[in-house]
Amino acid sequence: MIESLKVKTSLTKEYLEGIGFSWHTDSDGSSYLVDSIVKISEVEAMAFYEASNELYDMYVEAGEYVIENNLLDEIGIPFNLQEIVKLSWENDVHWHLYGRFDFAGGVDGVPLKLLEFNADTPTSLVETSLIQWAVLKKEGLDDSKQFNNLHDSLIDNFKRLVTLEESVEKFDEYYDGWKILFSCVRGYEEDENTTVYLKSIAEDAGFECEFACIDEVEFDEDGIFYKEKEYEYLFKLIPWEDISIEEGELASLLTRIVENKKAIILNPAYTLMFQSKAMLKILWDLFPNHPLLLESSFEPLKDKKFVKKPIFGREGGNVEIFDESGKVLEKSSGDYENFPVIYQEFTNLNRDKENNLYQAGVFFAYEGCGLGFRSSKSLILDDMSKFVAHMIG
Repeated sequence: MIESLKVKTSLTKEYLEGIGFSWHTDSDGSSYLVDSIVKISEVEAMAFYEASNELYDMYVEAGEYVIENNLLDEIGIPFNLQEIVKLSWENDVHWHLYGRFDFAGGVDGVPLKLLEFNADTPTSLVETSLIQWAVLKKEGLDDSKQFNNLHDSLIDNFKRLVTLEESVEKFDEYYDGWKILFSCVRGYEEDENTTVYLKSIAEDAGFECEFACIDEVEFDEDGIFYKEKEYEYLFKLIPWEDISIEEGELASLLTRIVENKKAIILNPAYTLMFQSKAMLKILWDLFPNHPLLLESSFEPLKDKKFVKKPIFGREGGNVEIFDESGKVLEKSSGDYENFPVIYQEFTNLNRDKENNLYQAGVFFAYEGCGLGFRSSKSLILDDMSKFVAHMIG
């Protein structure tokens, strides 16, 4: 049974909005932030850290396997992005900035298992990096007692865009005034605030930065421009699969820009391979029965409980859970029914005394660097699930 510390949170709406966190209330009027804190041990925190590091190495090996064996179609990479996926994979300057592993278990003896890797545009960045620090501080608790150095890890990983190695000591020596343009789709407040937060981190790292909504940005084969200024890097909080489906011309232009070495896109196009849940099947093929993995297949599993989910689904959309006989136990609606699907063995989530279910998310920026939890009464965690801070103790 997961242990949680009940708190009467003093993070008012005014306080949260003052630090740019405006999505504090869900559509039903309930708070997105839970008034409790999950307690974990040092050993459990280290296990989350080590699992994310090991899994990232496995994803890199699986990515190389996919490229070498021409399996981009098999894992659902759209045809109009396959060239840029290969181009970004083959050149080390295309640095993976950050992603988030989602886990079941990991607390109170429940086995730690990978559910998926949100490698391209993961949510919950601000709440993991900033809000849960504020929760502990406001409650008078020791805010150092977390597995959470996400902000500082992102600063270092921005610097690695220049140093291209673990050490960032030579950033000032190597940096030559390169600029990062941060962009997202207009009208989505959470996306805009998250993008602006990342911009502030890059500025702390030493980059010259600007923010613009994507409709304000000029793209052509000679580069990426905003207000007649050229940018060497573009950070886009827009999923690669959305670019493929909704912005085919932009997909083509970005491919030419990368091919001509006019700009570098963050996160790189190859992160779409990691984002694809079809990679779970590749991982199972390469690392069968690995203790962090769940059996995954392109066909329904036999004689065991399993989950069916679209390979590019988000926030629990179009997920179905089946029992051992193939009967549907729970399902969700969504906008992803046209994507291919993956079948993954069902595993237990942690529960608390009130029967709330918990899913752990571990951010990865060169290494595992930040833990946060999402909670729900439902087996399928959707966009109405809640964020829960944690502490080590």
